Amino acid sequence: MTEIENIKEFLDEKADRYNHPDFIESDPIQIPHQYSEKNDVEISAFLASAIAWGQRVTIIKNLQKLMALMDHAPYDFVMNHSENDLERLSYFKHRTFNGEDCKFFIKSLKNIYLNHSCIGDLVQNIFLEKKDVFEVLSGLRKVFFEIEYPTRTQKHFSNVLKGASAKRLNMFFRWMIRKDNRGVDFGLWEKIPMSELYLPLDVHTGNVARKLGLLKRKQNDWKAVEEITSVLKSFDPIDPVKYDFALFGLGVFEKF
Repeated sequence: MTEIENIKEFLDEKADRYNHPDFIESDPIQIPHQYSEKNDVEISAFLASAIAWGQRVTIIKNLQKLMALMDHAPYDFVMNHSENDLERLSYFKHRTFNGEDCKFFIKSLKNIYLNHSCIGDLVQNIFLEKKDVFEVLSGLRKVFFEIEYPTRTQKHFSNVLKGASAKRLNMFFRWMIRKDNRGVDFGLWEKIPMSELYLPLDVHTGNVARKLGLLKRKQNDWKAVEEITSVLKSFDPIDPVKYDFALFGLGVFEKF
């Protein structure tokens, strides 16, 4: 067996280990798992991914606060909030994401659900036209900022056209598109094949990939995302980002 075959076998084993319902308990994906209605899942997942950086315990704690501020009914809050309701979010904060950012996110989501049906329909329609998730990521950002927005909030929505790795957006896409029988990811957007997903590249997955010799590029940017995803596609052309579980688990849980 060659070295690369050994690495693939190793990552298959780790992906199998971490792609398990137990993973949900310590991950921000637990937030959308609290809901059963599609729009609630989609909106809570989008918001969860948007602030998923830093310590996971803090991320989850702040997301629980945000869901409480939205009366644990994210879709209803987005569509039917009053100005007074929106003011509740003024003091929400997660690292550099503040109340101003949060209120704009809610307004933009309302615009999407009023004028584009929902995030899932918008994303899938862009994909059916462009056939490329990179184009979907840039197209979604364009729509997200099609209403008046605070300049500061742009930094909280990755711009792949400027080379961003878009870790949090790719994670959101993984949650919404990947479909298997493990019960972690949701598989709601069925018009986009899993094979088209990109790895949610962050410091953990990047460091592990480099230690394994799967990623040469030093910075975690879009070129690195393309490089590592191409390697993972050679391991599993149908479901390359299942290895997110392996690389992330090795980095976070095993300090590989």
